Amino acid sequence: MKSCPTCKRSFPDDAGFCPADGTGLTFASMVPVAGTSDDPRVGQKLCNRYDIRRVVADGGMGRVYEGIDKNNNERIAVKVLHDDVSKDEVSLERFKREYSISSQIPHKHIVRVFDFQRDEVAGVWMLAMEFLDGEELRLVLKREKNIAPERVIRMMSQTALGLDEAHARKFVHRDLKPDNLFLCGTRDGDEVKILDFGSVKDTNKDAKKLTVLGTTIGSPYYMAPEQAQGLDTLDARADVFALAAIAYECLTGSVPFTGTNGPSILLSILTKDPVPPSEAGKASKHPVPQTMDDVMEVALAKNPAIRTKSVGALADSIGHAYGLAGDHRVWATTPVADLARQVAEAAPRIAAAVKPVEAAGDPFASPGPGVGGGGGQAMQPRDASRAMDQAFQASREAAYYDDGSAAGVPRGGNTWLLPVIVGVAALALGIAVVAFVALR
Repeated sequence: MKSCPTCKRSFPDDAGFCPADGTGLTFASMVPVAGTSDDPRVGQKLCNRYDIRRVVADGGMGRVYEGIDKNNNERIAVKVLHDDVSKDEVSLERFKREYSISSQIPHKHIVRVFDFQRDEVAGVWMLAMEFLDGEELRLVLKREKNIAPERVIRMMSQTALGLDEAHARKFVHRDLKPDNLFLCGTRDGDEVKILDFGSVKDTNKDAKKLTVLGTTIGSPYYMAPEQAQGLDTLDARADVFALAAIAYECLTGSVPFTGTNGPSILLSILTKDPVPPSEAGKASKHPVPQTMDDVMEVALAKNPAIRTKSVGALADSIGHAYGLAGDHRVWATTPVADLARQVAEAAPRIAAAVKPVEAAGDPFASPGPGVGGGGGQAMQPRDASRAMDQAFQASREAAYYDDGSAAGVPRGGNTWLLPVIVGVAALALGIAVVAFVALR
């Protein structure tokens, strides 16, 4: 490995100059680093293997360093846990799980984790992983507010590929957010790396559980309703909801659900519908087509039974909403410039195909002449699906206490409400299907 004498960054042996400051590089062994009063750990070797070169970032769980693995002469990132974190048994177990699970799902769009162990001399726990050049999606959003559709399509497609691999192995990430999507810049566009599998839910049979039933884990703005309530029944569709919320924010510049604090955000997720993205993104430098409204309505459905079934299907829906042909497996490797051209070419066709939105009637009203000879217009299956989600949403409202704390079951006084609502919704769906068939 080579190193920059000025900033102490590390580079492969064939590199010549530091891109950060233009300084000529030399071999790392000839560029010693020394600790400071602020961090004496710099310049040390952990576990008799990892040379600590410089501080990269600080977080709530630990400090991240750039280092060199002396066993294979590779550049790595080393996260050293804070003392209070390493003394907490649950937190420590989550880091062990992050290492264990990440090592089980090797994928180009999931950060590689190499090692997790304790340095007995320094008395610290450390996690070694691949070093990434780039920035978190969160920083991009802070700087740019919203992101061009072609970049979002490529990013969602790559994220879906990584998550589908995890979901196939029965792992639910549970903490998807812009902070945990890392963008590595390349000539063709971003290369996504999914970070932090420490909050994973392992849905495999006999998997060890770290979370007490009813405990809420995740980031409020991107949390599915079933996750907000701490329900043990959540599955990969919770990640679909979170990824849809991230895509919504990338396209519109705002999160789909808001609040002044954690409980109010969760209450909004449980009881409110987001503003359609075409309306929320009107002022955006990249206007959002109305075709995206239907995509987000299904992907952010409160009822997981009618939500988009997989992250791959979500990525496909986003690309198709912009008129692209193919699927996320193709778009994940398509240069972003080519995607931008395809989006621009499809824009007039997408705009022409959008019809004015008609006001929806009462989904529980009498079906009229379309069914059984009465008056009115038959409800379409999509309206019935929306009605079922609204019914499911109403049942969720009953499961939230007045003080804002989530509960796993409805309040005692309203326990009759859920079966009634579900029964009415099922009846509405049945009528809609019959009407739809009769009218064809």
